[in-house]
Amino acid sequence: MLEVNEDEVTLPDGGTALREYIVHPGAAIILPLFDDGSVLLERQFRYPLGQHFYELPAGRLEPDEASLATAKRELLEETGYVATEWRELGRLHPCIGYSNEQIDFFLARKLEFRGAQLDEGEFLETMRVPLPESLDWIRRGRITDAKTILGLFWAEKLLKENW
Repeated sequence: MLEVNEDEVTLPDGGTALREYIVHPGAAIILPLFDDGSVLLERQFRYPLGQHFYELPAGRLEPDEASLATAKRELLEETGYVATEWRELGRLHPCIGYSNEQIDFFLARKLEFRGAQLDEGEFLETMRVPLPESLDWIRRGRITDAKTILGLFWAEKLLKENW
């Protein structure tokens, strides 16, 4: 999934230095927004921090897979929903100091439930949460995942037509 590289680079002053960085295939995150303004969140255990987190659905790009295709695949696999209306919102580079990872954000609307198809070893629960409540979860520290925080603030802007 990840590759760690170390390169020797030439600095602006002509000197050299070693730079370590992580190569990441990229990811897509989905903002599933229902007509009533509620969003679909996941609750999932994350091993590196040893706790459950509330997150928007997201997933890693497969080789030669476009970001939108990843978003559609992950939405169905993780939540069981499909969307007939998609909009690309933007891109995030979450770790510019040590990784080339980029995450593409997509708004998914006109949602229809078809049934989740979780990957082997993947365990999560989904919940529909009113957007104001999810923003309150951010303020209270219940949501701490950076990509999810950004996505929910984007949703707030979209609903107020400020984006």
